[in-house]
Amino acid sequence: MSLKKHPTIVKADFLIIGGGIAGLQAGISAAENGMDTLILEKANTKRSGNGCGGNDHFMCYIPEYHGEDFEQIMPEVMDTLVGSNQDANLFRIMLERSFPVIEKWESYGINMRPTGQWNFEGHAMPGRRLYHLKYDGSNQKACLTKAALVAGAKIMNKVIVNEILVNEDGRFVGAIGINIRENEPEMILFQAKAGLIAVGEAMRMYPGNNPAYIFNTSHCPANTGSGAAMALRAGARLVNLDLPSRHAGPKYFTRSGKGTWIGALTDIHGELVGPFVKDIHVSRKLPDPTADVWKDCFIKMMESGKGPVYMNCTGISEEDQKHMRKALVSEGCTSINEYLDQYHIDLRKEMIEFGQYEHMFYMNGIDVDESSMSTIPGLYAAGMSVGNVRGDITSAAVFGDLSAENAAQYIKDVEDYDVNALPVIQEKMDLYTHLLRNEPGANWKESNTTLQKIMDEYVGTKVRSETLLTAGRKYICDLRDYSKEKLQAENSHEFMRSLEVLDLLDLAEACAVSAVERRESRGAYHKRTDYTFTNPLLNNKFQTITLTEDGLTTKFRDRIRR
Repeated sequence: MSLKKHPTIVKADFLIIGGGIAGLQAGISAAENGMDTLILEKANTKRSGNGCGGNDHFMCYIPEYHGEDFEQIMPEVMDTLVGSNQDANLFRIMLERSFPVIEKWESYGINMRPTGQWNFEGHAMPGRRLYHLKYDGSNQKACLTKAALVAGAKIMNKVIVNEILVNEDGRFVGAIGINIRENEPEMILFQAKAGLIAVGEAMRMYPGNNPAYIFNTSHCPANTGSGAAMALRAGARLVNLDLPSRHAGPKYFTRSGKGTWIGALTDIHGELVGPFVKDIHVSRKLPDPTADVWKDCFIKMMESGKGPVYMNCTGISEEDQKHMRKALVSEGCTSINEYLDQYHIDLRKEMIEFGQYEHMFYMNGIDVDESSMSTIPGLYAAGMSVGNVRGDITSAAVFGDLSAENAAQYIKDVEDYDVNALPVIQEKMDLYTHLLRNEPGANWKESNTTLQKIMDEYVGTKVRSETLLTAGRKYICDLRDYSKEKLQAENSHEFMRSLEVLDLLDLAEACAVSAVERRESRGAYHKRTDYTFTNPLLNNKFQTITLTEDGLTTKFRDRIRR
């Protein structure tokens, strides 16, 4: 199969890579700020990314609900389950701008008050104020897509981006995209004054609950960390790649949304696993937060022989069960409801076993400043691609909005740059042509599953050491070389998957290097057998990694605490 090339360069003021929550919100704001705005999405913006089916928790500060004293609120929220391990200045911006974004979302037709009032539930500790607004996001992607088009943004679906283009000064000037709408892929060059990476986290790097089903993941399986990988190759600074995250939910079902469940975590005898609720008769306002606090309780209980751990909803009312089932629709977990109905499961009579899901790069990625710009001038980032602020859907929406506002000011002093002569373009064309060659080769799944095995055994979440990590890095690099030589794609879909795997391999190496350099044990999943202690001198530091002429280079920087 030959590689087609689009005959002209596609130009825009602001190029948005990814049509998820962050990308669409940025598109709306950018168009409203007068920029010629183009959103690129590998699937379809109406249903793509982690928000494809919906969401039901929006972390926020609403003055009429929480009170006017923001300076009192700020440290309180920083002390919640999602307040630590991020730059406080960015977290402050997110919280301050959360309510204006909520008002915008209501104007787009997203139901932020399904009960008729501001309703806060879950993701909190007993005795603490609640900051997660319960909303109905089942139609959010369609509403945001419509709002972006009405504002004047253009959308190109079925286009993946594989490389960020920077000029000789290191400034963002465009990107290389691939149109995958037809069976034969088409390479497109994009030229822009500013850009936004708004793609998802890295899934499919580690084995899932059932390795035979590679797309049975807790978050969108099409999210493969491509934004962070492209940014790394272009010279951007990434952060926190060495500290993995894991989600939890119905075992083997692999659907996120554990905060939506109203119940208590118990063992097989109905005995509570954690100390945060008194009994199984929990409140919908404050279900059992044990899974948020003791993230690996499911694994620890199994390893100790005290498991399994169950989500026990037998103590809730019928009204609360209906409320929860409706919330699962808002969350996008309709398949859970379908399963319960198909097998006539009454959650007030039967417990559901919960388990830990695969490791993912969640809040591991691009290091951004207060304008949401990366260390590459003109290149912004928002959402799951960002590594130094979290807040999930709130962060995506707020920093998508913020990045567009700042980009509108940035481009006023930026001149057009002809990307056609950049040497990386020919390098990528050579790679693409080789992947599409008309001769037998390896399928992308072979490379992806091999990577998962390497990461699980050598860059794992149970045991790490310098010898394991060093060997793992070598195997990752070998696999990347083999993959570039042996992978062969017979159509656009396989071509896209091959490029995703190559992005995963770049991030995997960066993860291994970062894990070697963190000479301590930290958290539930970075446990060094050769450094069993947690170094207090690193308590308020982030580890960064950058690709330089000397290779991957790591440093520790101070976490911004105010």
